[in-house]
Amino acid sequence: MTLRTRFLITALFLCHQLLAHGLVTRQLLADSTVASDTSGQEQPKTSSDTKNSTPCATQAAAQASDSATICALQQEKDGDVYKLHGNGEIHYRDYVIRADDMTYNSDTGEVTATGHFTLDGGPNEDHLKASHGTYNVTSETGRFYDVVATTGFRFEASRAVLTSTAPFAFTGKMVEKTSSDHYLVYHGSITTCELPRPNWKFQARKVVVDVGGNASIYHSDFLLHGFPIFYFPYATHPVAREARHSGFLIPTAGRSSTKGNIVGDSAYWVINRSLDATIGGEYFSKRGWSQRGEFRARPSDSSYVDLNYFGVVDRGIEVGTEKGQQVLREGGQEVRLTGVGNFYGFRAVSNVDYLSSFLFRLAFNDVFTQAINSEVKSQLFLSKDYKGFSFGGIVERYQNFFQTNPPGTLPTFDSIRILHTPSVDASSVDRQFRNWPLFWSFDSSVSGLSRSEPGFHTSSLLGRFDFTPEISMPLKFQGWMLRPALALHETFYSERFENGQTSVDPTNRHALDASVELRPPVLEKVFSKEFMGRKWKHVIEPQIKYRIVSGVNDFANIVQFDDRDILSNTDEVEYGFVTRLYAKRTSSQVQECETPMTGLAVGAAAPEQTLPWGRVDSLGAQPCTVGPTVREVLTWQVTQKYFFDPKFGGALVPGQRNVFATTEDLTGIAFLTQPRNLSPLVSRLRAATGSHADTEWDLDYDFQLSRVNADTLLVNYNWGSLTFGGGHAYLEIPQTSVTTPGLSEGKCGPVQGTSQITCKFQQFRVALGYGGLTHRGLSAASSFGFDVETGQLQFATAQTTYNWNCCGLTLEYRRYAIANVRNENLYRFTFSLANIGSFGNLRRQERLY
Repeated sequence: MTLRTRFLITALFLCHQLLAHGLVTRQLLADSTVASDTSGQEQPKTSSDTKNSTPCATQAAAQASDSATICALQQEKDGDVYKLHGNGEIHYRDYVIRADDMTYNSDTGEVTATGHFTLDGGPNEDHLKASHGTYNVTSETGRFYDVVATTGFRFEASRAVLTSTAPFAFTGKMVEKTSSDHYLVYHGSITTCELPRPNWKFQARKVVVDVGGNASIYHSDFLLHGFPIFYFPYATHPVAREARHSGFLIPTAGRSSTKGNIVGDSAYWVINRSLDATIGGEYFSKRGWSQRGEFRARPSDSSYVDLNYFGVVDRGIEVGTEKGQQVLREGGQEVRLTGVGNFYGFRAVSNVDYLSSFLFRLAFNDVFTQAINSEVKSQLFLSKDYKGFSFGGIVERYQNFFQTNPPGTLPTFDSIRILHTPSVDASSVDRQFRNWPLFWSFDSSVSGLSRSEPGFHTSSLLGRFDFTPEISMPLKFQGWMLRPALALHETFYSERFENGQTSVDPTNRHALDASVELRPPVLEKVFSKEFMGRKWKHVIEPQIKYRIVSGVNDFANIVQFDDRDILSNTDEVEYGFVTRLYAKRTSSQVQECETPMTGLAVGAAAPEQTLPWGRVDSLGAQPCTVGPTVREVLTWQVTQKYFFDPKFGGALVPGQRNVFATTEDLTGIAFLTQPRNLSPLVSRLRAATGSHADTEWDLDYDFQLSRVNADTLLVNYNWGSLTFGGGHAYLEIPQTSVTTPGLSEGKCGPVQGTSQITCKFQQFRVALGYGGLTHRGLSAASSFGFDVETGQLQFATAQTTYNWNCCGLTLEYRRYAIANVRNENLYRFTFSLANIGSFGNLRRQERLY
C-alpha cells in the first residue's frame, strides 16, 4: 500500500461524519469559514452569517427541534459518549452550551463541562456563566459552580436587548437548575444592576428563583455600593411585572416642620387574580398618626373598581388667637371610590368623594391644587346610547366649603350642599322629519333635588320635571348657512322660593326659545410661498346668532340647583368669528417625542384615572411618533353679545352677582351686577407650533366698565431635556358680601360710586425642569406660585433626582402657605430600585415629574 493511499484512508476516517439518532457531529476549525448541513455538505457562509452566528448555529437551525448539534476543535466518540476539546458547543432545542472541554452522553442527555462553561437560551433568554458544572439537556436540570447569570436579556454583538419586563442578574458559589424556570442559588446575590459592579444587590445564603414569578431571598443583606444597609430574614424580588405576592412593602420615612418625623409601612394582600388590597399607616411625631387603604378590583378588561381611604387622628397644634394659644385639631377622613362597568350596552360610572372636613384637606393633602380645592363632588350614573337616543340615570352630591370664622379666631368652615337623588334623563340628536327639511330633537329630565346652606334649606326631596323639544330647519345656499330653530321649555317644580325660604306651592315655568343662526361663507387663503418648510393656510369663520327667550316671569321663585334652573328671558344677538392658521409640512416628516416632564406643564388638566393594574409607561420610554403633516398652529375665537333687554325680563337683581344661562354660555366669569346692553368681549387664543410648545391666552374685557374682568396666560415649552412652564391669572369678579365663598383667598373692596363689592385675584405660576423620570444622571425641577394681591408665596417645590443604571435617588422640598391654616416645610425623598420598589415617602402621583 503506497504512502498516498494510506494518507487518504486515514484522512477519510478522521473527517468522516458520525451519525446517531437525533445527533449531528462535526469537526470545526477555529478559523473555518464553511458550515455543514445535515447531509454533511459544506456551504460557504455569507457576511451576515459570520457576524451573527457560528457555522455550528447555522447547521443547528436546519435540524429537527429534538436533535443535538455538536461542534469542537477536537472530538472523540466512545459509544454514546462524545468528548469535545477546544471551543466545545452543543445546540439542543432552545439552548446553547459552550465550554473548553465537555463530555456529552447522547443516550441520557447528560453534559459535564469545565472551563468557561456557559448556558444560553430558553424561553426567558437565560445567560449563565460558570467555571464548571453538569447539565442535562433533556430534563433541563443541572448544577453549576462559581456562577454569574442574567435572565431577560438577549445579547446581540455588544448590545443587550431586553426580552422581559423585569430582567435581573444573580451570582452564586453553587447554582442548581431544577427545571426550565427554577433555580436554587447558594451563597450568592441577586440584582437588577449591570454586572460586575452593581450599585445595589441582595447578598443571601439562599435564593429561590422562579423565572416569570418571584425570587425568594433568605437571610440576606441589602448592599448599596458595597455597604450593608439592611438585614432581611426573608424578602421577595419580582422577576416578572405580572407577578404579585402578599407581604409587607418597603417602609417610608420623611420630615415635616409641622408633622415632625414621619415613619410608616404598608401591607399588601393579593386576594385573587382580580382583587387586591393595601393597608398601612404613618406616624407623625408632632401630630398623631394616619391611616391609608386601597382596594382594587378588575373583574374584566372593560371594568374596574378602585376604593381609597385616607385619615388622620390628630393630636392638634397650638395656634395664636385673640383669646391666646388654642389647640386646633385638623384630623379627618377622605374616601374616594371610582369605578367603570359595561354590560348589555349600558355604561356605569362611579366617582364618589367623601370629605369629613375641609380643614383636614387643607392641612394634610400634599398636592397644592387638591388641598385648596373647596369642592367635593360625587356622581353615580348609568347611560346607554341607542340609534341617536341617549338615556341615563344619575345620583349626584355637590358640596362647596367656605370659611366663616371672624379674624383672630380658630378657622371654621361651612358648606353649600346640592343633591340629585336621583335624576333620569333622555335626549336625542337632530333627526330629520320624513323627507322634509325639518329636524327635531328633545331633552328631558325627571329629578329629585335637595339644597341646603347656612340659613336656607329645601325639603328632603324637591321634584322637578323638565322637557324641551326643539325643531329646526337648516338651509344652505352657495356657502351660506341659515338655521332657524324653535324650542319649548316646560319645567315643573314641586316647591317654589319665596321670602328667603321654600314653600310647598308648586310652580310651572313655560318658556319659548326662538333663534336664527347665520354663518356666512368661510373666508380662506392659501399662501403660495413656503415659510419654515411649510405651506400656510388662513381661515376666517364669521358667525352671528339672534335669540329671544320669553315666558320666564317667575325667575326669582325658582330654586337653583344646576344649569336647567338659570334660564331667563333674553333678547340678544351674539356675533363673533373664529380664525385658524394651518401649516402643512412639505419637507420630510420629523420624529417628535413626548416631553420628558409632561406633568410639569402649568395649567395642564388633571391626569385621568389610572386603571387598577394598568401599566404606567415611563415618559422616557415613550416611542417617537411621526409628526402630523398638517397642524392647526393657531386658533383665535372672539365673541360678544348685545342684549336688547338689559334687565332680562326682570330677572336681574341690581347690586349683586347675577348668573343666567345666556351669560354662562358666553363665559364662566360673572359680570352682571347692573342692567347692561353690552357683554364683555371674550377672546380665546391658542397657539401650538408643535408637540413641544403650547400657548393659551384667555381674555374677558369689559367695555362698559373699561377694565379686564379676566386674563389668563399659559405658556409651556420643551426643548430637549429642558422644560419651562409659566402662567399668569388675573380676575375681578363681583360679590354679594364678604361672606361669599372664597373671599379669604383674594382682595375685596367696594367699587367706586356703588355698593358693589369686587374681589381681585392675581397670581403667577412658574415651573422649570431638566431631565425626566428615567433620565440617566441628574434631573431637577422647581415650581412655585405667588399671590400678588396678598404678597405671599403660596407654595414652592424643588425636586432633584439622580438615576444610576438600576436605581435612583430623589429629594424634594415643599413649602405650603395656605391662608391662616397651613404654614409647613416638608422634606421628602425616595430611593427607587429598578423592578423592586421605592423607599421613602414621596409618592409617584405627587412628584413634579
